[in-house]
Amino acid sequence: MPGPISQPQALAEVRTLPELLRWRIKATPAAEAYRHFDAAVRRWVSQSWQEIDAEFERWRRALAAEDITPGERVAILMPNGIPHIAMDQAALSRGLVPVPMHAIDNPDSIAYILADSGALLLFVDSLERWQAILATGQPLDHLKRIVCADATGLTTADARIVGLDRWLAAAPGATAPLPDVAVKPDDLATIVYTSGTTGRPKGVMLSHDNIVANVKAVARRIAAEPHDLFLSFLPLSHTFERTGGYYYPIAAGACVAYARSVPLLSEDLKHVRPTVLVSVPRIYERVYALIMQHRAAAGGVERAMLDLTLAVGGRRFDARQGRGTLSLLDRLAWPLLKRLVADKVLAQLGGRLRVAVSGGAPIAEPVIRLFLALGLDILQGYGMTETSPVVSVNTAEDNDPHSVGHVLDGIEVKLGENDELLVRGPSVMLGYWHKPDETRRVKDADGWLHTGDQARIENGRITITGRIKDILVTSTGEKIAPVDLETAILADPLFDQALVVGEQRPFLTALVVLNAKAWAEEKQKLAASGKQGEAAERAALLARIAAAVKAYPSYATPRAVWWTLEPWTIAAGLLTPTLKNKRPALEHRFADEIAQIYTKKPAAIIST
Repeated sequence: MPGPISQPQALAEVRTLPELLRWRIKATPAAEAYRHFDAAVRRWVSQSWQEIDAEFERWRRALAAEDITPGERVAILMPNGIPHIAMDQAALSRGLVPVPMHAIDNPDSIAYILADSGALLLFVDSLERWQAILATGQPLDHLKRIVCADATGLTTADARIVGLDRWLAAAPGATAPLPDVAVKPDDLATIVYTSGTTGRPKGVMLSHDNIVANVKAVARRIAAEPHDLFLSFLPLSHTFERTGGYYYPIAAGACVAYARSVPLLSEDLKHVRPTVLVSVPRIYERVYALIMQHRAAAGGVERAMLDLTLAVGGRRFDARQGRGTLSLLDRLAWPLLKRLVADKVLAQLGGRLRVAVSGGAPIAEPVIRLFLALGLDILQGYGMTETSPVVSVNTAEDNDPHSVGHVLDGIEVKLGENDELLVRGPSVMLGYWHKPDETRRVKDADGWLHTGDQARIENGRITITGRIKDILVTSTGEKIAPVDLETAILADPLFDQALVVGEQRPFLTALVVLNAKAWAEEKQKLAASGKQGEAAERAALLARIAAAVKAYPSYATPRAVWWTLEPWTIAAGLLTPTLKNKRPALEHRFADEIAQIYTKKPAAIIST
């Protein structure tokens, strides 16, 4: 039932996510809050905090009409944008628990999350997406409402399904704002699913206090300003984006512009011209690769100017950090090099960035050093979904690109057995949804969370040195257990052995040993259907692999394959006596083949 809601007068007094939004709206009602591209009028549209609150009010009333009990779950399967955050804020205001899902995840993974979370309402982008989820066969009778953002061609006998416009229009009107349902700081605020070692996603339970405490700690470390402009493109299903690119800008009073899509990100960067960017290393790697390609094709003078700019800029960065002094010649040269070279390069990112945060995965030193030398402060941090997520981050004034910075205020860290990083503090999760044994395995009774990462801690500064478990982390920050994928692939008789690789790569690759007889039969089938040659064979193998791992999230599907008929053996040093893969030995043996794969664009996977 609705209850009295406290009205905080400052960020320090905010205790819950609904309070955070209400406080911001009251503090700066006329300031720009959000910006998005309106395809209907083909222009970017801006909304103030007061205007976005009026928009959210329609969603609050529509959701209230569903009469869902506080504490129940609302699943959101939408790309980043105003509709996504509107449903999120509406759910929070009703005491409900948003369950954000990756907008391009595969239907099997989505169906599993819907069933595991017990969500009563699903907000989905289209009827087609819902039908694909339904086709998995997963019982989803518990869903009482499915709201489709795109209701084009919506004709269905399922009374649970409604188009978004109709759902909002049916909400009862009122003369006064709908009061928020009272929630406590330790109430469940969201369940964010993250891949675990079992292969199936695990629901990380985060309270209001978990997230609000992390937002406050980040705000004390990196001070965004009301005039700052964020560009949001990382999925809102990731805690990194939810905290750093969504809730934190509310706390700072900054504006968030929603990118149209990742393919259009380059255009949006130049048009929106953000001042703050929250990203995984992959985006910086792409820009780095373009710069290096341009350098290789440039003439001698242009190449020399870039090299000189990076050399002088690198020394300038080191001097700023107290690791050397800048010569008079460097100080005189930099303004000219900045104008002729650095500013033109950074114009590709809009030209106004004052800070860029990198997280989710380690960023390669050559990549981060290039941007630091160009004058862009890239701040590497560390965190995980289970810590809401930020544990540590560098600052512009104290930036060591080899490390992930100093631990945030209010968070404790220490090293456990095998130098495992342990974390304790108000941002550490409540636990895993419906998985008490898993929770106890990673979270001690006294609150210490086992991260699974090995680290060094020197004067409060954390350096990640490795991982306890055999988990791959792609360059987009996804964590994947390769053994689970390999096991799934080997369930297909076409494959005798398999190794999945992709550490710090943009996609996964499967190296497989084929069963000679089964492969001969498969090739005959391909020939009979007019499909011959290496490209056709590769496409067929990728389709078989995709089918084998369909129960896993889409980012865990290998996008490239290398195959052979020669078995890996104990004698060759590639297998243990119990016939398990010796991963380092295999990666070393096939290093050239793996390197060649990642110089090419991955093939599209065609379902069979």
